[in-house]
Amino acid sequence: MRPSARIPGILAGLVLATGGIVFAAPAATAAAAAPTSVQDCEKYIAQHSSKKGTAGIGQACYEGSIGNQTSCAASLTAVGISANVASGACRAAH
Repeated sequence: MRPSARIPGILAGLVLATGGIVFAAPAATAAAAAPTSVQDCEKYIAQHSSKKGTAGIGQACYEGSIGNQTSCAASLTAVGISANVASGACRAAH
């Protein structure tokens, strides 16, 4: 294999491996035992929004609990939560 063709192949493999870890690790951690900060986030959403808990909300709250506030808020607004409620829920998660 030529070196020029080897580099993109290696990079593609690294991206796929990293993506698998990123998606598997939070799901496994959240499934094992939901931290109280994630539960606080979900309670905040339940109190301030008509949306019920979904997998997208749980994952967004997890992102907020690990300090990724931007991803948390963006994910919550993507599932139909208002920006103000999303911001408050992400703060509750952290």
